[in-house]
Amino acid sequence: MKLLSMFSQFILMFAFIGCGGGDDDPTVINKVTCAPKEVNADYAGSTTTIDVVAQGEWAVYSDNEWISYTPKSSIETTGKVTLNIASNPKTDSREGLVIVKSGSSRDTVKVSQTGKPETPVDPSITVPEGYKLVWNDEFNEGSKPDTDKNWYYETGGGGWGNNELQHYVAGSQDSEQLAKVEDGVLTITAKKINGTVYSIRMNTRESWKYGYFEARLKLPTGKGTWPAFWMMPKNFANWPADGEIDIMEEVGYNPNYVSSAIHTTAYNHKIGTQKTKDILLPTAQTEFHVYALEWTEDYIRTYVDGKELFYFPNDKKGNKDTWPFNAAFYLKLNLAWGGDWGGAQGVDESILPATYQIDYVRVFQKK
Repeated sequence: MKLLSMFSQFILMFAFIGCGGGDDDPTVINKVTCAPKEVNADYAGSTTTIDVVAQGEWAVYSDNEWISYTPKSSIETTGKVTLNIASNPKTDSREGLVIVKSGSSRDTVKVSQTGKPETPVDPSITVPEGYKLVWNDEFNEGSKPDTDKNWYYETGGGGWGNNELQHYVAGSQDSEQLAKVEDGVLTITAKKINGTVYSIRMNTRESWKYGYFEARLKLPTGKGTWPAFWMMPKNFANWPADGEIDIMEEVGYNPNYVSSAIHTTAYNHKIGTQKTKDILLPTAQTEFHVYALEWTEDYIRTYVDGKELFYFPNDKKGNKDTWPFNAAFYLKLNLAWGGDWGGAQGVDESILPATYQIDYVRVFQKK
């Protein structure tokens, strides 16, 4: 009897193992099929459904972040999965897979998406050799910056880490339009209203990793002004560890000296190791000039009217402390008032309102 009992327990245990194996158990097949096998999407994105038939519970997954899906799993043997395909911001087409799993069975759906049409290039736009235009704002439409598609504002006071005196607003303050588009030019104004100096700090909604970035600018006058055209990382967490690229900065107490710089953990002004260079441009405050950045995996290089100003090579050590510039960055335009640098020799409120003018901003990337 004891021997029989042990034998019975063995049989039951074997049965339990055989029936209860997980999805990774090769003895469990649970065949699953999907239809259709291929989905084609336009660059603008789309929503579609696929049909699933399985012999047991099933789950869906994909390692492409631009493809989302619902539901992610089901205990029903048949069902539908809704695929949401995000818009493609690149001009290159792309492909991905959606995988449905049931036990050890798999079936896949191939997702193909067209690339975004290339931006038509105005004949008046000079494209650097080897590059193509991927984004631009010529400020030829409307009376304000396009905040639906191109830009967003940063707002508030608090010094912005540099003891600045201005308070940034979302385009206007007390019916005063401080970011205005007129005659093909964006004008950013710093103005004292009811005892407070208000100004503009605006960023591109898109971000890019490497490229050629340029803007045509006319700088403000007066002690206390601090205009900038610069870049910060899209996934910013810490300064200076995540990096900063200053394409153009100038302070009003040192008129017409325009500068470029980078900031990293190893190289920044807080510890006196900054990498920067400036040049005297006698008409920076009275005429428009083109300020540009060429950023590749090998170097950062800035230009003023096509002439090199600043050069910073990648030391290729794979050390973020010296080269954090291998992630997407976005563009920034702002006019600060005072602060550690802009107000180093005081401010002169008699010069307000001060204006910073931007003819265009353009982004090119390699073909």
